[in-house]
Amino acid sequence: MTSLDPSAPVGDRNWRGSARLAAICALVFCALSLLVDWDAGSLTLPRALLWLTLSATVLVILLPPRVTAGPGRLTVSTLSRRHIVRTDSLVAVRQFGGVSSYLVLYDTHGGRLELDPRVLTANPLIWHELDTGFHRSVERGTLRQGTDVLEQLGHRIDMETMRAVLTASGLS
Repeated sequence: MTSLDPSAPVGDRNWRGSARLAAICALVFCALSLLVDWDAGSLTLPRALLWLTLSATVLVILLPPRVTAGPGRLTVSTLSRRHIVRTDSLVAVRQFGGVSSYLVLYDTHGGRLELDPRVLTANPLIWHELDTGFHRSVERGTLRQGTDVLEQLGHRIDMETMRAVLTASGLS
């Protein structure tokens, strides 16, 4: 059962599936590497440890960052670091890249995080938390750069949501 507490953080609903896929890919890589090495007759303890280390590296590379949002904050957690930004005191929002673009958010407390906009598109609750904080930052006058970036992103998310609703209802 899900909690209806408005202060409870919301998370990326696709993260578990992506993490599971990363783990499966790493396990398959490990199993196939060990199997091929064993079949060739060259499997030794050091080589098995090498394959296990390489499989762990594959997992670390493929594991997506975990994104959560709560009232006034956005958090991106990786295996080694945790980045938190206060969305109600944003200073700047920048978008970099072309095909695989990413957002960089800065707050007045020195917080900085990078975020894939597709996470926001796929998770309306995370987008809602960011949008609410964005509007608070504009009202307070702290957001100096990037209002156009978030407005364009909001428009794109609204259009994609509208298309999904129309498709699901059979009207498109």
